[in-house]
Amino acid sequence: MTFSLKDSLLYRLMMVVLGEYRASRVCATIEGVIEWGLTQVKTSKWMDVTCREGIMAKAFTDSWLCWLLTCLVNLPVMALHWLYSHTKSVWDNSFFANLVFQMGTETAIGQSWLILLLWCIPFAYWNNAYSLMAFVLLTALFYVGGMRYKSLRFEFSDIGWYWLVMLFGTGLSVVCSYDSETSWRFFWYHLSAALLVLVTVSVVQNSRDLIRLAVGAGGVVLGSSLYAVYQRIQGVEVVSAYVDLDLNEGMPGRVESFFDNPNTFAQVLILLLPLVLGLVLCSRHWFGKLVAGGVFCIGCGALAMTYGRAAWVGMAVALVMVVFFLKPRWLPLFVVLGLVCLPLLPDTIWNRILTIFDFSDTSTTSRIPLFLAAIEVIKLEPIHGAGLGTAAVQAYIEDYQLYTGTAPFVHAHNLYLQIWAEQGILALVGFLGAMGWMIKGAGRVAWNQAPSVARTMACCGGAALCGILVACLADYVWTYPRVMCIFWFVFALTGASLKICKKSENNPCNLL
Repeated sequence: MTFSLKDSLLYRLMMVVLGEYRASRVCATIEGVIEWGLTQVKTSKWMDVTCREGIMAKAFTDSWLCWLLTCLVNLPVMALHWLYSHTKSVWDNSFFANLVFQMGTETAIGQSWLILLLWCIPFAYWNNAYSLMAFVLLTALFYVGGMRYKSLRFEFSDIGWYWLVMLFGTGLSVVCSYDSETSWRFFWYHLSAALLVLVTVSVVQNSRDLIRLAVGAGGVVLGSSLYAVYQRIQGVEVVSAYVDLDLNEGMPGRVESFFDNPNTFAQVLILLLPLVLGLVLCSRHWFGKLVAGGVFCIGCGALAMTYGRAAWVGMAVALVMVVFFLKPRWLPLFVVLGLVCLPLLPDTIWNRILTIFDFSDTSTTSRIPLFLAAIEVIKLEPIHGAGLGTAAVQAYIEDYQLYTGTAPFVHAHNLYLQIWAEQGILALVGFLGAMGWMIKGAGRVAWNQAPSVARTMACCGGAALCGILVACLADYVWTYPRVMCIFWFVFALTGASLKICKKSENNPCNLL
């Protein structure tokens, strides 16, 4: 004899209550208010300004600068294609050449496995050179694929104008650095991230490629979260540098997984968990939804165990944005459920949340001298900054005695202040413009396109960027170059999703 939920008394009672509610005036009033609110939002000037593509960004796509940069970055692959077209019989009759060409067309598969391997390496065994080597290899693989297939070309138009402005500011900060030797070292980390963006946006040709990359990100979430659970079971030492012990009495140690720092691990989860949620929404079979949903739940549990306050706020914002983009009618219900669940949280988490507003918390007050020191650097070097990398800013602050805190100055604990202090106003404007361009793009496809894999992943990627940008107000998420690569991976995946959405506008059949 098997039990069926639909035959149970509780299920039938719930259906009766739901039926009565849907037939009631209360339901009609609530749905009318929600419908009115959505109409006001969709037709408002604020939404029009927020979601429309800017004049500069639109003009860049057809500009000579975009054409020139695209030609320059594709010059090697065009030379290889010319060589292939003049010696075609030699390559086509070679088994190994055909194998390599095929691998080049499947660069997205290689990248999905690569990010899974790279970002699950324990911190003790990590080397920042791994990222550069990995993405140079992927670039070379993409060039090889483009040697035969003319469709494989790098495109700057799908990344945007502002990203290039930021890169120019980054280069300027290296040239004008207060400590050029260390800035050149950090330049290679930023080059890794730039290659990642260029390769990721270019290799994605269809929705299957998006899913592959998101699955790789989901594997990182699963592996790191399971290791965090293992750390919790084994026990984690409470570190006074991470938490005010007087205000957080009884709080267990904060898990850090593979990332050496609990805040860093939390930032990785903010970036990747919305992509896992995208997999839940995109999966066509119940098994795929179940697996992705399980990974998402484990990741959320790991995020809770990091006890990262800024990360919790950032994740809440990311989830709100996912609902706002994809199911705006559910937003009031989602907010109410979130508020209802707050009293159900464990005491240690609830007490940790309350310390956000307690300015006697040493981890909060210690940030004020860091902010002030970064602001002093900005006042002295507003155009090009002190130089690329935390080391250049540290040297500048120490030599000019701009820091008044007791703990050593490591970074500004705020991404925006740190970018300005390191790279100057041009890089900051480019960064903010690039983030806004991607998030606005996600909003455009959310409101104007029919449901699809690319639309869902664009919205989830845009929501992840919203969440991490909020967390960046209290943390510098690029402390570790590996996390900086994860940040730009989410940015690039969002751009690639928007590219597929744009293709589907021109050819509705080109969804897969």
